[in-house]
Amino acid sequence: MTAQVPLDHELQSVLDLTGTFAFALSGALLAVRKQFDVVGLVILAEITAIGGGVMRDVLLGTTPPVAFRTPAYLLVPLLAAAATFVAYPQLERLAPAVILFDAAGLALFCIAGTAKALSLGLGPLPSLGVGITTGIGGGILRDLLAGDVPVVVRQDSELYAVPACLGGVVVVSTAYAHVYGTEAAAAAVAAAFSLRMLAVWRHWRAPRPRALWPR
Repeated sequence: MTAQVPLDHELQSVLDLTGTFAFALSGALLAVRKQFDVVGLVILAEITAIGGGVMRDVLLGTTPPVAFRTPAYLLVPLLAAAATFVAYPQLERLAPAVILFDAAGLALFCIAGTAKALSLGLGPLPSLGVGITTGIGGGILRDLLAGDVPVVVRQDSELYAVPACLGGVVVVSTAYAHVYGTEAAAAAVAAAFSLRMLAVWRHWRAPRPRALWPR
C-alpha cells in the first residue's frame, strides 16, 4: 500500500535549503576544528550540504540532482562557509555548534527525503529508507573527508539514524492520515531534532549485540 503525497514544492524547497545551510555550517565548523584552509573549508561545507540530497535524487531517479540544477543549492553552502570563515572566533565552543547544526540538518533532510519519496509513490518502508539516507548521507561524507569514522557507525556515538527514522515515521504517518503539510513537517523536524539532541545530552546509544547464552 502506498500513500502518494502531493509534493508542496515551496515547503520542500524550504526544508531542503534550510537543511543545506545547517549541514554546510556543520561541515565548515568541523573544517575549522581540523584546521583546514579556506579551500578545505568550502569543500567540506559543500559536500556536507548537498551530499544527502544528491544521494536521495540518485536513488529516486531524479537526474541530474536538484543540487546541480538549482544554483541556490551551491550558493547557500558558500554563504555558510563565508560566515564561518569570518565569524568562527566568536564561537566559544565549536564542537557543540557542529553537533547542533548537524542535528538540524539531519532532521530537515530526513523529512524532505521521506516526503519526496512518498510523492513519487514509494511505499512507507522504501520512503523511510530514502529519508534516512538523505538525513545521514551528508554527515557520512563530511566525516570521511575529515578523516573521522562516520558518527552514524561510531561505537561511542549517541543515537543518529534513529532520530532520522523517527522524523520519517511522523511524515509517513501523517501522509497516510492525509494531514501532511507545513505543521506536520514542522512536528517531524522537531521530533527528529529533539531526539538527537536529547541523545547527545543523555548519552543514549543504540544497543550492541550480546550473546544470548554467555559462556
